[in-house]
Amino acid sequence: MARINLLPWREELRQEKKKEFLTQLVGVVIVVALGCYLWVQTVDSSIEGQKTRNRMLTDEIASLQKQVTEIKELKKKKKELEERMRVIQDLEGKRSIIVHYFDELTKNVPDGVYFTSVRRRGNLISIEGVSESNQRISALMRNLNQSPYFANPNLKSVTAKPELGGQAGVFLMDLDATQPSADKEGKTNG
Repeated sequence: MARINLLPWREELRQEKKKEFLTQLVGVVIVVALGCYLWVQTVDSSIEGQKTRNRMLTDEIASLQKQVTEIKELKKKKKELEERMRVIQDLEGKRSIIVHYFDELTKNVPDGVYFTSVRRRGNLISIEGVSESNQRISALMRNLNQSPYFANPNLKSVTAKPELGGQAGVFLMDLDATQPSADKEGKTNG
């Protein structure tokens, strides 16, 4: 029988398979390394893109915050200006009111009554005067109560002064100064 030694052939096949396995292993490692590198690059690129967007949003937020602050300051200035304008308009509108008060006082004073003192504190007007009789003081109070520029006449005191005349007396009266609305003023003037 002839003896054939198959051992070297098997050994060669084993060596060949080992080389093939190592080649495939190196190829897989290269592919995996390349895949990992690409994945890391993609993630880094996404992170950089997000950081860029975050910086842009932060810059925009800072810009908007600055605009909000400017708007608040402008609103504050606008409110102050409107308040000043309202005060100026009120002063312009009330400028001639003192003339109306004196005019109404002279229109409503009946004969036999004269004033010795007229004082105004805020909207309260205090009048001191002399009257020939108590009926004339009553007429003065009625007239002042009907005036659109005065309200709530309140007689504080009446002191008899016979040396000024038979039924003469010195009186002290308080009343409120009011401002008639435009339609009432138009009716009283027109």
